[in-house]
Amino acid sequence: MRLFEETDFAGGTLKNRFVRASVWMAGADEKGHLTQELLDHYKMLATGGAGLILTGYAYISDEEQPNPGMLGIYDDSFIEEYRTLTDAVHREGAKIALQIVFGGSQSHHPDAGSMNILAPSSIENRVTGLMPKEATRDDIKRIVRLFGDAAYRAREAGFDGVQIHGAHGYFLSSFLTPFYNKREDEYNGDIHDRGRILYEVYEEVRSRVGADFPIIYKINWSDFMDTGEGLEFNDALQVFRELDRRGVDLFEVSAVNESSGKGMAPARKGIHSREKESYFREATAKIAKSVDAPVILMGGNRSVDVMEEILNNTDIEYFSLGRPLLCETDLVNKWEQNSEYKPKCISCNQCWTTTPNSCILNR
Repeated sequence: MRLFEETDFAGGTLKNRFVRASVWMAGADEKGHLTQELLDHYKMLATGGAGLILTGYAYISDEEQPNPGMLGIYDDSFIEEYRTLTDAVHREGAKIALQIVFGGSQSHHPDAGSMNILAPSSIENRVTGLMPKEATRDDIKRIVRLFGDAAYRAREAGFDGVQIHGAHGYFLSSFLTPFYNKREDEYNGDIHDRGRILYEVYEEVRSRVGADFPIIYKINWSDFMDTGEGLEFNDALQVFRELDRRGVDLFEVSAVNESSGKGMAPARKGIHSREKESYFREATAKIAKSVDAPVILMGGNRSVDVMEEILNNTDIEYFSLGRPLLCETDLVNKWEQNSEYKPKCISCNQCWTTTPNSCILNR
């Protein structure tokens, strides 16, 4: 198998195995609407060679918003403008999926204090300091419906799929995390009780978009928290297997959890050697071997030869890139022309100090 070969993707075709990972671009307007700057950036990603583009996360309800400058998908006003985006990407031969999210207590929005911040339990977030309200059963049902509404709008807007954000400490992810989930109902207990809301969101989205529309799920394999506090690998594996049984089309395996209070992820900064590249490969390979749906490896993918070694020696089928494609939107094309090309991204994380989030957005 090769990185630059076409693959079948839930009834469609991807031109290669490179996925642009979702990153917060901080470039939408204050209501979450598309700007010309963001539209131009996604066009550059499409012409730059990525087979599948995952958008920055889009908030599904105007009652809360994890960060300013996010894309929105909370009402029908977004459908027509996003058709402009999807048409532009399709003209360049790429596919694009919309990532959808409900934020919860992991919100850095300056107005978060006046928003309706919900979480599995009323526990102060270690990082943001927000004290959320415990979501009622009615709140949960409503949020599940909001995910379905958002996915339906994404399909109407011409996206090639949706990615449900169930990772990184946001609302869905926090149900899987014992430290933040102290509920005394059916949404806490064993791992499938804690995962219940993720299953309900999948089923709602599937019922709204139909069997032929790709649903991608992004989930942590670890929260990097003390034993008993966070999601751990064996429990995460059960969630992946259950969602796979239900019909998820593609998984992106992550392990970044800001709300752990202990940093984002190991080896995320300063990737200067092959040993530090593709740093989630071992855990992701175990998950890929255990599910039928194809799996995306994220985290520190920097060299063609390392990725091809993983591709041909594990069950991992796709590779996502975040910061490198902020730095060089045409990196995939450069690799296709020269497999030994060294990306300019050095994982310094300085892209997160600029607005929009990009080291050299206009280069």
